[in-house]
Amino acid sequence: MEIDSFFIGPDDLACRLDQLLAQRFPVYSRTYFQTLIENGFVLVNGEKVKKRVVPEEGDEIEICFQALPGSSIEPEDIPLDILFEDEHVLAIHKPAGMVVHPAPGHWTGTFVHALLAHCEGTMPGDDPLRPGIVHRLDKETSGVLIAAKTLLAHQKLIEQFASRQVEKTYLAICTGRPANGTIQAPIGRHPVHRKQMAVLSDGREAITEIQLLAYNETHSLVLVKPKTGRTHQIRVHLKHIGCPVVGDSLYSNSHQADRHMLHAYRLAFNHPIKQHRILITAPFPEDFKSWMKRLCGPSLCASNL
Repeated sequence: MEIDSFFIGPDDLACRLDQLLAQRFPVYSRTYFQTLIENGFVLVNGEKVKKRVVPEEGDEIEICFQALPGSSIEPEDIPLDILFEDEHVLAIHKPAGMVVHPAPGHWTGTFVHALLAHCEGTMPGDDPLRPGIVHRLDKETSGVLIAAKTLLAHQKLIEQFASRQVEKTYLAICTGRPANGTIQAPIGRHPVHRKQMAVLSDGREAITEIQLLAYNETHSLVLVKPKTGRTHQIRVHLKHIGCPVVGDSLYSNSHQADRHMLHAYRLAFNHPIKQHRILITAPFPEDFKSWMKRLCGPSLCASNL
């Protein structure tokens, strides 16, 4: 599920909501949007509406995109940095800037397009926009990303993530100096800025462990272990304690990096078929290493983490 929102401007046609959305997002049909509207997945100013309503200038439209039944994705020959692969599982080092699956604004060039090409068009899963996908990383986050190549592996890996058997370890460059410890603060969608998540009293449980590795007068390198898997969890929790991720334009005013400095360093999980424990580590991208050297000096190595 992807959420997008926009405001009706003076250049938008005065027409029915379903027609307006089909014109704005031509990859989808008018019938598709009618189905979304009828099922409450499209809101106008926060309210459910009928498909025949005509939005007015200034109205806020919020769309909860759902998978397209019967839709298909064309494979694309995009190079993958493969860290591990067998007949059941694939693990890659996702570069910053790669989107995991098709979504509004990113209909080509995603990991799913590359995955379909690599696996010759056959991938498991009920969601036609996310075949093989068992978890995700934000677009700007680099690091370990795994996918399932068979239906049974897909089911088993989804179960492991849901039951918190997968151990996720991230590294982040943040502002300030956070204390070692555990952040327990529920997360939900921001009530005003709908593309953001926020710490909310009625949000879903979210737990993040933080270990300070190095710091200087203004920034820190932290090792982060999210125990739950909420959207933007690490970024929201670090902002919540006053130490936002460097370069995170969504949750801070930081422009010190071209992307947010968050790296999915390590992932440990049980092989979905053979049951043995697998540990996958992704090397640090050059931009991340540059920040690490500023904070730690050239002597820092992965064995210290």
